Amino acid sequence: MAWFVLVLSGVLEAVWATALGRSEQFTRLWPSLTFVVALLASMAGLAYAMRALPVGTSYAVWVGIGAVLTVAYAMVTGAEPVSVIKVFLLLGIVGCVVGLKVLH
Repeated sequence: MAWFVLVLSGVLEAVWATALGRSEQFTRLWPSLTFVVALLASMAGLAYAMRALPVGTSYAVWVGIGAVLTVAYAMVTGAEPVSVIKVFLLLGIVGCVVGLKVLH
């Protein structure tokens, strides 16, 4: 259960990071509310997962998932340019996150 919550929290990290960028310094209501709700849920999930998983592993997995999804979403929506090297680097992060899960 801790791993499921951790992965979900990583997804929510990407949600709040994207919403933060779209909030335009908290001047837009819906992105600002999305940011606050996703941030609280993401942090609560990370804290829950850390009760059963090592802190370092939990944090690395949480950050890795959030970072990869945030960049991938930005590339898919055209907010950030796509390059082959960027895709390979993101796949490297995914591989490292999977490796941490396998080793645990």
